[in-house]
Amino acid sequence: MGRSILHCAASVQRNELDGGDVADSKIPAEVKTAGALINWVTACLDSSDVFFGHGTDNSRDEAGALVYHVMQLDHCAGNRDYGVRASPQALAEIQTLLDTRIGKRVPMPYLLNEAWFAGRSFYVDQRALIPRSPLAELIVAGFTPWLASVDDGSALELGTGSGCIAVACALALPHWKIVATDISETALEVARINVDRYGLSARIQLLKADMFAGVSGRFDLIVSNPPYVPAAESDDLPAEYGHEPPVALYSGPDGLDSARRILQNARNHLNDKGLLVLEVGEQRECLEAAFPRLPLTWPELDRGGRGIAVITAEDLGPSAGALVTGVNDD
Repeated sequence: MGRSILHCAASVQRNELDGGDVADSKIPAEVKTAGALINWVTACLDSSDVFFGHGTDNSRDEAGALVYHVMQLDHCAGNRDYGVRASPQALAEIQTLLDTRIGKRVPMPYLLNEAWFAGRSFYVDQRALIPRSPLAELIVAGFTPWLASVDDGSALELGTGSGCIAVACALALPHWKIVATDISETALEVARINVDRYGLSARIQLLKADMFAGVSGRFDLIVSNPPYVPAAESDDLPAEYGHEPPVALYSGPDGLDSARRILQNARNHLNDKGLLVLEVGEQRECLEAAFPRLPLTWPELDRGGRGIAVITAEDLGPSAGALVTGVNDD
């Protein structure tokens, strides 16, 4: 889930090269091998208006994802397979997918039904947000040094979408039980595909819920990458974002409606030594202004991204909901 969605709308990167769409460009007869196809697809993407930010941030990586997926090549092999020749069927499929990518600005993961998160492949389609959260770095590290123990425990993920965060947590914390919620029934259908793919149905419970509603018990960890784009910025985003579920992107006038609800209610669902990990991307400063008395920790991320807050149950205190005006789910 590569990078965070927008590291936010204010920092989106667009391809500024001129030349217009090349959706009508056809694969030249001499372009037959994987390496040549990657070069050609890269040039087509560079000459278009597409936006990179849904798992890749440049044209060559996206071209490689397309060619290797269609030709069923192993990414771990690097350029070793560049000399492999594509079949006529593969060439036709690459052409069709590229035409759709450029002509309709559909994000590549939706076209391939595949996204990568925390080093793992996940099924994805337009029922769920494309994975790209920098939370992957903290998950792979087992949330050290903040978690009191990684031996066994329980976690709650709010807004699971494709289920990639819940699955990655289960793999990084192999003795933990996880409850993953989402308000969208169709997103949970995608999450079920990924939970089943990794054989984790015994450890991950998928629950249709609006935030904490219907969630019982207390947890050692609550993690969430909720929607945090201000609603007014919807018209300013690249066209690719229009293919994603709006409920997974936008959250009120300042983008913090969901984050507020989580902070106001998390303490009631955490064990005494529990931990809340909350992503808000470029809304970090807005969150600090909204919760000036909360001691939020912002980890430095080696792989890029920002705006992940870490806060202990103790620091949330017995009544975090009173710190700002807002709703209370309990």
